[in-house]
Amino acid sequence: MYRLIFIFAVLSVQGIAQNQKYYLCQRSSDKIVIDGGLSEKSWQNALWSDCFVDIEGDKQPVPEFSTRMKMIWDDSCLYIAAEIVEPDIWATLTERESVIFYDNDFEVFIDPDGDTHNYAEFEINAFGTEWDLLLVKPYRNGGPPLIQWDIDGVKSAVKIHGTINKPGDKDDKWIVEMAIPFKSLFEISIDKNAPEIGEYWRMNFSRVQWKTQVVDGKYVKLKNETTGKNLPEQNWVWSPQGAIDMHRPEKWGYVQFSNLPAGSEKDSIVKDPDGEILAQMWNMYEKQKHYFMQHRKFNPDMEHSPNVKLDCCDKSFEILYYPKDREYYWSINEDGLIRKNVILKH
Repeated sequence: MYRLIFIFAVLSVQGIAQNQKYYLCQRSSDKIVIDGGLSEKSWQNALWSDCFVDIEGDKQPVPEFSTRMKMIWDDSCLYIAAEIVEPDIWATLTERESVIFYDNDFEVFIDPDGDTHNYAEFEINAFGTEWDLLLVKPYRNGGPPLIQWDIDGVKSAVKIHGTINKPGDKDDKWIVEMAIPFKSLFEISIDKNAPEIGEYWRMNFSRVQWKTQVVDGKYVKLKNETTGKNLPEQNWVWSPQGAIDMHRPEKWGYVQFSNLPAGSEKDSIVKDPDGEILAQMWNMYEKQKHYFMQHRKFNPDMEHSPNVKLDCCDKSFEILYYPKDREYYWSINEDGLIRKNVILKH
C-alpha cells in the first residue's frame, strides 16, 4: 500500500514511544508446513497479537472486524500467521505482482535494521495472490519502490473458513500463513542473515478493507454518490501510524526475538532502551522538515540538548545524538536515514 499524505508536523515524543506495539517472537520447535492450518504445536502455543486498530489510531473508530497476527521463528525462517475475520470473503486478482491492495488484503512490512531505508513489503489477498517489493527509502523521501525485487523462497498459503466470491452466505474468516527465509532478506539487513537473540526488528502489519455491495451476484465496491469514485479503503493495522501512510517506518512496532520455545511463560519482552532517544530524534527531524517547508532551507539554529550535535546547511542536515555513558551514538539525516554508530576508541 502506498497512499501517502504530505504532512510535516511536530510530533509528540511521548506519543510516538507509547503508541508503538511490541511483540515477542519465540522459537518454533516443530517443522512448519505452510498450509494455512496452523496445526503445529508451536503455532498453537504462540501468542496472538492485540487486535488491529485503525491506521490513524484511537481518533478513529474501532475496526468493524477483528484482525490479529502471530509469529514464530527458527534458524532459517520467520513464520507469520494472520487471522482475518470477514463475513463476505472475496478477491479478484490472480496475477502475481498485481497491485494487491485493490482487493481486500493482508500486508507485511519488514525493516530488520530499523534504519527506515531498504525495507520489504509483502501483500496477499484471499486467493493467495502475492505482491512483494523493496523500498529503497520511504515515498516521502523520494522512494523509489523496486517492484521487480522478490523475497526469494517465500512460501504462503491461505485457508478460507467459508466460501469465496459467493454472496448470499456468511463466511467466518480467512487465515494467512507464510514463511520468509532470512537469507532472502540479506539485502535489507546489515551483514547478517538471521536475527540475534534479543534483537529488535521494526515491523508492521496492515489489513486493507473495502466496503462493498452485491450487484448481479458479485461483490462491487461502494462508490461516492457525488463523484462516482470508489469510497476510500479502510486501513487496519497492528501498530498505529497516526496517519494514512504505512510508509513511516519509524512508527512501526517492535518485534523482539527470543530463544525460548513458543508459549514459554518464563519469557517477557524488554522494550528498546533507546526508544525515547529515537522518538526525540524523529521529533527533531520533523521540526527540520517543517521549517524547510516554510523557508525552503533547513534551520542551523534549531534548539537542541547538549548531547546533540547538528550539522546543517540549506539543503541537508545531520543530527547526532550521543547517549550518556554509551559506546555509540545515533545519527539521522534529511532523508530520514537513522543509524546506530559505534564510537571508535583510539
